[in-house]
This record gives sequence, structure tokens and C-alpha cells, in this order.
Amino acid sequence: MIRTPLALVPYLFLAAFVAAGALWNLSKPPQEATIGSASIGGPFALTDQDGHARTNADYRGHYVLLYFGYTNCPDVCPTTLAVIADAMKQMGPKAREVTPIFVTVDPARDTPKTLKTYLSAFGPQFVGLTGGAAAIKKVAGEYRVYYARHPLKGGGYAMDHSSELYLLGPKGTLVAFYDVGIDAKSLATDLNRRL
Repeated sequence: MIRTPLALVPYLFLAAFVAAGALWNLSKPPQEATIGSASIGGPFALTDQDGHARTNADYRGHYVLLYFGYTNCPDVCPTTLAVIADAMKQMGPKAREVTPIFVTVDPARDTPKTLKTYLSAFGPQFVGLTGGAAAIKKVAGEYRVYYARHPLKGGGYAMDHSSELYLLGPKGTLVAFYDVGIDAKSLATDLNRRL
């Protein structure tokens, strides 16, 4: 007969409880945890490149690929819009389900006419939105977009701004966001998968 020292008894009980708990946990189906939804996005009232008043309600029922930038941007904005345009071409007929929207963070210079000329280089499906400084500040705040005027040597200014792409679903809620480093093929693939 093997004798167990009394000092080991509590450890044996603990090991038995841990083993029983593990077996019980393994018998349960896996569950997905949901913490909540991101509080990004909201209503807006702006003016498009044709001078028409536009609100977020105008795009209900469609996917929207939203980007904030400005037409005098020397690099990231035109590059990002070119990636969007290329992705839309790669999507084929499904691209009709997505409206790419460019919201300016430089309303002082980006008039509807300026937006129309600028966006014509990327394709007819692009919508440009501008408005008063307060309206732009409000919509940028809804999407947690940072932007600030940056004075340039010799006069003039540039706009510092965050650079994410937001994908909104048909109900106007955030579905996904993409870093501007995404390439056209990856963007087209992900959009096609989500539509």
C-alpha cells in the first residue's frame, strides 16, 4: 500500500479541480466575444463637386469608400485616389456598388469647381465634398480625422492630415478601415469579399 503524505492532499484536490474544470470547459462550444462597436462616423451636410447639397442619407443603400484629403496635397492624396480608382477597375461590375467619396480638409481652397477638376483625373464615379470650415470640422470630428494647417517657407500652407480609408456599409455604419499603404489589388479583393 502506498501512503500519501498529508502535505500533498491539498495539492491533489487542487489538481483534480483544475482537471475537472478543463474537461468541463472543453465540452462547451467556442463563443465569439463582442466588446462593442466603434463610435466612428455620423451625419454630415456638405456640397458636392457639382454644387449640390449632399447628406449622408444620400448614400444609404450603397457602400461608401470615404477618404479625407485636399487637392493641393503633393503625394499621399493623389496616390491614394489612384489606388482607389485602380481597385474600382479591378472590381469590374461590382464597383457600381461602391461610391468613393473624397472629403476635403481644405475648404478654403477646395471649392466645388476645384474638386470637380481634380477628381476628373480619377474617374467619374468619385464624389468630392466640401463646405464651410465648421461643417468640415464637424464631419472630420465624427470620423476622428486629424487635420491642421501647416505654414510653408516662402508663404502658403499645406495641410497635415490623417490618412485612412473608411468603408461604410449600406446603413452608413463603419464596416472596415484601411491604411493608405494598401495596394489596389488587396483593396479590390477585400471589397469584393465584403459586397
